[in-house]
Amino acid sequence: MNRINGKSFDVRFLYTKIHFENFSLDIDDSSTPAMDHGLPNGSLQGEKKASGEVEMDMANFNRLSAVARASGSWDRIPVFPIDAYAQGEGAQGEELMHVRAHGCKLRISSVLSINPNSTDKSTVKIPYDVTSSDFVWINGTPYADSTDFSLI
Repeated sequence: MNRINGKSFDVRFLYTKIHFENFSLDIDDSSTPAMDHGLPNGSLQGEKKASGEVEMDMANFNRLSAVARASGSWDRIPVFPIDAYAQGEGAQGEELMHVRAHGCKLRISSVLSINPNSTDKSTVKIPYDVTSSDFVWINGTPYADSTDFSLI
């Protein structure tokens, strides 16, 4: 049995497979219970935001640098989806995990961190924000109803 772990994931970033040292995606949903006289009475829709961070080695960062160069600058890299997919098998049968973040926009953060006493390979951390009303889909199901984002 091969259960899903961090090594199981293939991640497509800028429409190509890139190896990450670390990858995260966090959803912030500020929905809250409605309260009447101190007791819950339904719910109130709140803002939904998603963001994350990727950490990659220099070889993969150089691939990303080529995209930035072709775009004219780092800031002009167009938004893109990030797909993370894993398949495994457990006692209950096949395990699948597919997360797609739509409309991701990069923000360069920790470009250089030098420790002359370290034997670890150098990495770069790049945060990103999810900017599309398609938001985040988990195993083919949207997290948020896209009509929540529609203008009337």
